[in-house]
Amino acid sequence: MEIWINPACSKCRSALTLLDAEGADYTVRRYLEDVPSPDEIRAVLERLGLEPWDITRTQEADAKELGLKDWPRDEAHRDRWVKALAEHPKLIQRPIITAEDGTAVVGRSEEAVRDAMSR
Repeated sequence: MEIWINPACSKCRSALTLLDAEGADYTVRRYLEDVPSPDEIRAVLERLGLEPWDITRTQEADAKELGLKDWPRDEAHRDRWVKALAEHPKLIQRPIITAEDGTAVVGRSEEAVRDAMSR
């Protein structure tokens, strides 16, 4: 398992605490420092079964500056969204946990983190 975190995020810290308490084997990726490439973002989106706008933190200052709320949410604009996430990683919802079975979850709740551990 790999977990994409922002150490300043309370949801990320809670997820790490639960993973540690359960003895889970995982690696940490501080995605603000080790920024995922567009291809890595596409791969995690496929694992999540989501679109880039589904994992975008639209209330962040960068999102407002880019005017993301007005961007079309369709296949034709998907790459534009992925590029924005790669260029502004603060916009990526967190934490994202990649599971052993090739799937992934956005681990914002205890249930989601446990779900990732069970895969």
